[in-house]
Amino acid sequence: MAISLTQYEQGKPFPGDAPAALAALQGRLVHLSQAQIAHQQRLIVLLEGWDGSGRKAILRQLLGALDPCQAAVHCATAPSFAEEERHWLTPFWTRLPRAAETALYYGSWYRRPIEQRALGTMDDALWGRAFDEINEFEAQQLDSGTLLVKLFFHVSEAVRERRLRARAADPWLRDSLATARELDRERVITALHKMFAATDTRWAPWTVIDANDETAAQIAALSKVADLLEKKLPKQPPQRDEKVVPISRAG
Repeated sequence: MAISLTQYEQGKPFPGDAPAALAALQGRLVHLSQAQIAHQQRLIVLLEGWDGSGRKAILRQLLGALDPCQAAVHCATAPSFAEEERHWLTPFWTRLPRAAETALYYGSWYRRPIEQRALGTMDDALWGRAFDEINEFEAQQLDSGTLLVKLFFHVSEAVRERRLRARAADPWLRDSLATARELDRERVITALHKMFAATDTRWAPWTVIDANDETAAQIAALSKVADLLEKKLPKQPPQRDEKVVPISRAG
């Protein structure tokens, strides 16, 4: 079924005790993170979406449940001159997680083609090639045993404008707006719908989160990650050779 972003602008509050639900999710993720490490499982979580959709708050929630020594955050930025000389996926190939690690992408390999398409600097041939390469890249990660969660956080234009205005009015936050490139919303939405059609694959599906209600979005996003780990990770700890004595570490 085709993804339509207009279906994710309801902003319905979480129908229950939200603080208790978040606390329970944190507990689930702490346990699942331990199981992920024990089973040497790699995990990639993509947090894509609009500026003002609350992705950083969700990123903080995720980081609070993961082993800080086994998790890394990668924030997509404009490519440097050196990166422009290499294949555009090179920065992501070099930041893939190792066994037992989690890579959290705040922005990802989807950012560049979407921005260039919205700016009118990517023609149809390059656009199609970019998503062929993305699908192959993601399939290779899954074939090697890496788990992948692709989350897109959507907000209505009215909610986005209200949040960005509040950020601009805060002297501690307004500088973060300087790094955001303003793009025509309708062009971006057109590009996003085509992106979903091309990359919402059976092996790496998208999950769109209605982020008009921040708390409900946090619960939905954390639940998606927890549900995938529960489904994919073995239910029992790995068998170890009893003769092997683990090395104790301080800390």
